[in-house]
Amino acid sequence: MGDVLAGIHATWEFESDAVVIRFERGIRTPKLFQTLRERRIPHEALASVTLAPGKRGTVVLHAVPRPGADPLMEAAAGQLKEGRDPYRLVLPAERETLAEYYGDELRTLLTPGAGPSEGFLVAAPEGPQSFKAFDGKAIFDGSSEVSFRWFGTGASSEKWKAGDQTFSVRELSGVEWRSPDVFDGYLRLLPRGGEPRHAQADRDPAAVVFGLGYGLVHESLPFAAAVLAAIRGAGRAAAPLEAERFDPAGVAERIRHLGELHDAGLVTDEEFTAKKAELLAQL
Repeated sequence: MGDVLAGIHATWEFESDAVVIRFERGIRTPKLFQTLRERRIPHEALASVTLAPGKRGTVVLHAVPRPGADPLMEAAAGQLKEGRDPYRLVLPAERETLAEYYGDELRTLLTPGAGPSEGFLVAAPEGPQSFKAFDGKAIFDGSSEVSFRWFGTGASSEKWKAGDQTFSVRELSGVEWRSPDVFDGYLRLLPRGGEPRHAQADRDPAAVVFGLGYGLVHESLPFAAAVLAAIRGAGRAAAPLEAERFDPAGVAERIRHLGELHDAGLVTDEEFTAKKAELLAQL
């Protein structure tokens, strides 16, 4: 389509296969939008498009993402306030006809009845990133490790005893983000194949807590989304290796082939013994 629809705080550009959302950087623009700057939303990442009356003489064009398509919205888990929803384009009411036109055009490009996405279709905010929580600093290198560095004030005795923490994304199954807009907001890293070390986030060395202006939405949510995307990416990359590792039939076939090479004199006794032990260790 290639056309542009400018609204309040954001502009949508309609490409042939995606909607590119560019956020303004003005003083009245929500800080989350300023942090995100620009997002490319493939049509396949969207479930529906709606147009509804807004507040104070406005209309709202809302592109609804499919569950599982956007790491930012997955991390938010429905906790974002309307004014911070990056999929809402607010326009003056006099532009309703134009908004309806683009909404109809976009709707025809979506797949009817599309269910949850099997993987992320929208890019996560870029790393590396860091932010200050109430009890420590959270650091993500952008690909493989998340670290928590505790503050002298704020961190619980349990966290001080555990010491500063570093987690490989391969050890994690997910991220739990509770908005700082509520009293007990926090960001918790969830271990793979296990339970959190403590039910309370302020005592869990795998969590940082928010409050008193620390861990604000525009800092902690993009961080959580970037880590979540890295975790899912690591999980997909590891899956083929795990399948090969625990496939008894595949290991047996490789041992049989190795034996043929040994019988033909192409592999020495030492090489045969060492390689066979390596293959058996995969069972």
